[in-house]
Amino acid sequence: MGFLPTGPFGRMLVAMVTPFTADGALDIEGAQKLAEHLVEQGCDGIVVSGTTGESPTTSDAEKDQLLRAVIEAVGERAIVVAGVGSNDTAHSVEQAQLAAKAGAGGALLVTPYYNRPPQAGIEAHFRAIADATELPVLLYDIPVRTGAPIATETLLRLADHPRIVAVKDAKGDLTASSVVLAETDLAYYSGDDALNLPLLSVGACGFVSVVGHTFTPQLVALLEAFDAGDVGRAIGLHQQLLPAYIGFFRTQGVITTKAALRLLGLPGGPVRLPLIDATSEQIDALRADCAAAGLELSV
Repeated sequence: MGFLPTGPFGRMLVAMVTPFTADGALDIEGAQKLAEHLVEQGCDGIVVSGTTGESPTTSDAEKDQLLRAVIEAVGERAIVVAGVGSNDTAHSVEQAQLAAKAGAGGALLVTPYYNRPPQAGIEAHFRAIADATELPVLLYDIPVRTGAPIATETLLRLADHPRIVAVKDAKGDLTASSVVLAETDLAYYSGDDALNLPLLSVGACGFVSVVGHTFTPQLVALLEAFDAGDVGRAIGLHQQLLPAYIGFFRTQGVITTKAALRLLGLPGGPVRLPLIDATSEQIDALRADCAAAGLELSV
């Protein structure tokens, strides 16, 4: 029996980019190829239309088309989680219902951003969306993007909802995460690659990774080492991956991820404004970072 708890959405998930064609249109064939590649590399879960999927700049129709295409490609081999969260509760309810109809395996709900509701509003927002479908819910706690954390007390209350089952944790507060893990049955997924191993050490069950686009085998090996009690090997893999953990976030993570995918000949395409594609200097730095982590990117 391993050390890691069982997660409701698998163990090794990638927050997948949304591939676009050269002219900026949705690349459905590319999305299916990329999802298949990630599963073949060891992913047992795919998150679509999250932050790394450029959800702020894809339409509702594109999100639905993308979700259905990825489910068609890998839905029998991996759990496909749909990003449906926004700062508009009614809109998020509609998106969750569409995701359920498309056959998603779960719904990712980010903390409402920009309008900065109080904690009571954040809780009511999540409950309303969770009440709208039968999908299991993965809350996404990332205050650096949303302007507000999901408070520990809010998480403790939300844990009583039968469909709120997990947290994608990018808060960077291991003490707060430890409290929720100790006092609830919520499953925790690391949403910050640099904290993958530290979060496992306090009870997380897996990752929702960006670096996993190119380092899935190494992250799977880290999970397996920790699960087997080989903490020394897990630490070694963590340290080996540090240059990639840092390098992918020297600029916005979608920008570097799509640059890495292009260098590897994998689907990704350009980013959409207001993001801009990586500069030659950023690509050179990314190549050096990945080489230091053990992966040579092509020219």
